Amino acid sequence: MKYIFLFLLVPCITIGQSIGNEVEQLFQKKEYVKAVTILKSHINSNPQDIEALELLGDAYGHQEKWDDAITQYKLLVQKDNANANFHYKYGGSLGMKALSANKFKALTLIGDIKEEFHAAVNLDPNHIEARWALVELYMQLPGIVGGSKKKSLQFAEELQVISPVDGYLAKGYIFEYDDKPQLAKKNYIKAIEIGGSLTCFEKLTNLYKNENQPQKAIQNIEKARDKFQRNALHYQIGKVSADYNVQLDKGEKCLKTYIENYTVKDGVPLQWAYYRLAQIFKHKNDKKSALIWIDKALAFNSDFDFALNFRSQVLEM
Repeated sequence: MKYIFLFLLVPCITIGQSIGNEVEQLFQKKEYVKAVTILKSHINSNPQDIEALELLGDAYGHQEKWDDAITQYKLLVQKDNANANFHYKYGGSLGMKALSANKFKALTLIGDIKEEFHAAVNLDPNHIEARWALVELYMQLPGIVGGSKKKSLQFAEELQVISPVDGYLAKGYIFEYDDKPQLAKKNYIKAIEIGGSLTCFEKLTNLYKNENQPQKAIQNIEKARDKFQRNALHYQIGKVSADYNVQLDKGEKCLKTYIENYTVKDGVPLQWAYYRLAQIFKHKNDKKSALIWIDKALAFNSDFDFALNFRSQVLEM
């Protein structure tokens, strides 16, 4: 099982001005161990504080401590069985536990996972994330243990009523998983037309890459770049160019633009942009330039395995 759960791990913090602000800041800095210590101390004195219990589960979830997260979310469900989000988080933590467990253990969890997600959608007619989880769950489970494309499409239709964009993205996911790329493409394009978010563009780009259509992938990324004006999309164009050995001049230009305008917010570290440039120059049979850029990557990070292996390849040119 390789389904994905879209956790809502940072709910509105209302557990008290002082501790609430402190926990929120720790979450923003990803200091989850400290958050756990503070929350456990608070809960010892305030065992009925629902918000604190949820935050503690979230802090465990961020650390991928699924057994601890399961304990917290199960407690929340017991305290408030009518809360859809608690069922969703409990089901999600069980799902993540299943992903990390052996196949036999994973199979024993499937029933509970389904039960919790179904409880979430029954309690909240507009719960988007739980429906997404069910779309993926039913699509990826083998039929012998309850997988069903029909049920997956049913929840995609429900999503479309609540959020047309999510509905088209869900259908695109189903058809892509079912190896029907043309139907997947049709739905992803509809999602772009209606919503036009960066996620919509990314889904279509990934489909083109999976179908070995790098030219179309680059074209789609360019449309997203022109709409959103994000420097990170320059890197994505360069990456496709380097990986597929296409539009090398454009890839080189985009990567250099990415480097020139780089900030930490762009996400992908500079060492990767240097590495991609080295790939492009290797494709161009320019050994000297390839070595310059791969050495820049290694100067940035001497333990960069991809760069170390690639440098050996360049030297053999």
